[in-house]
Amino acid sequence: MSISREVKLVETLLAEVGVAINGPNPWDIRIKDSRMFSRVLSEKNLGLGESYMDGWWDCGRIDDLIYRILKGNIKEKLRGNIRFIIPYLSARLSNRQSKKRAHQVAQTHYDLDNELFMSFLDPYNQYSCAYFTDDTDDLAQAQIRKMQLICHKLELTSRDHLLDIGFGWGGLARFAAENYGCSVTGINISREQIAFAQDFCKGLPVTILEKDYREIEGEYKKIVSIGMFEHVGYKNYRTFMVSTHKCMSVDGIFLLHTIGSNDSGINTDPWINKYIFPNGMLPSLAQITSAAEGLFVIEDLHNLGPHYDKTLMAWNGNFQASRHLFKQKYGERFVRMWEYYLLSCAGAFRARYNQLWQIVMTKPGRRQPVSSRSFS
Repeated sequence: MSISREVKLVETLLAEVGVAINGPNPWDIRIKDSRMFSRVLSEKNLGLGESYMDGWWDCGRIDDLIYRILKGNIKEKLRGNIRFIIPYLSARLSNRQSKKRAHQVAQTHYDLDNELFMSFLDPYNQYSCAYFTDDTDDLAQAQIRKMQLICHKLELTSRDHLLDIGFGWGGLARFAAENYGCSVTGINISREQIAFAQDFCKGLPVTILEKDYREIEGEYKKIVSIGMFEHVGYKNYRTFMVSTHKCMSVDGIFLLHTIGSNDSGINTDPWINKYIFPNGMLPSLAQITSAAEGLFVIEDLHNLGPHYDKTLMAWNGNFQASRHLFKQKYGERFVRMWEYYLLSCAGAFRARYNQLWQIVMTKPGRRQPVSSRSFS
């Protein structure tokens, strides 16, 4: 295909969703290198992200651009490239989230640089969706609100021992111990996060263990997992549920907080997989409930998807304030990668392409816990 035909095809597709090449709107694409057209047509999402990282195009509002592309379903019109069958087959034939491979995402992403994450997160270092309300526009307050909501749904008290599966930098563990007087055990496989959390939770009844979710021991009345299930993989969803069920008391409550997909897939966006979350996978509700079948009662389902759009935009605002520091440390391509990650994900949630679910589960026979709708 000639360059002129490539340009015309991309131009036509974008025009269908109100995006112009070198147009006046903040969501329009400004072309810096014409090779971008063939790269996007041949490599789809991967090519779009990589060509932005390489400075081949710019956009004043990447979040609005991605929102329009996803809402307009452009990617369905570009299906059929053979090179994207390979990762699909790999996901089918192998367990890319096996215990042996689980450390890959920790080493690639979570162990990257605590200073980087602290530059855009809130004081409790919550790397997950916040909970904004009509009177809560501040990120720090919205994250406290999210943790209060979780503790409310768990009916957390000072008599409880909370298990936090994939506890991140220890923010929820510290918040729960300080505000509810409970003891907390957190498991994680990211050594950088573990080292940070040990200092962050010092002096509190918080125990931090370097363990995979498949190695959980003991019994707990309350269990939470926030932003970790995206790394489990569809071949292991049932294993995760069995492991959680095994260590939860008969009168316990389990809250799963996870990004989700509208469709039951077995792979992830190729750009996200390559640069952000290796071997990540977004579960569908069908996959989650199938994995929980026969083990748990689904008590409550709460979709916080629109709140993740606001969370990601707040993160990007904070990141941009420190952009120059990380440009000096890692280079321009790195910071363009991060802003593309944060803003493209915001666009995906705005288009309702991705969801964020909080799912409350119990074992059969327990009384129904309080509902999220009683939280104020």
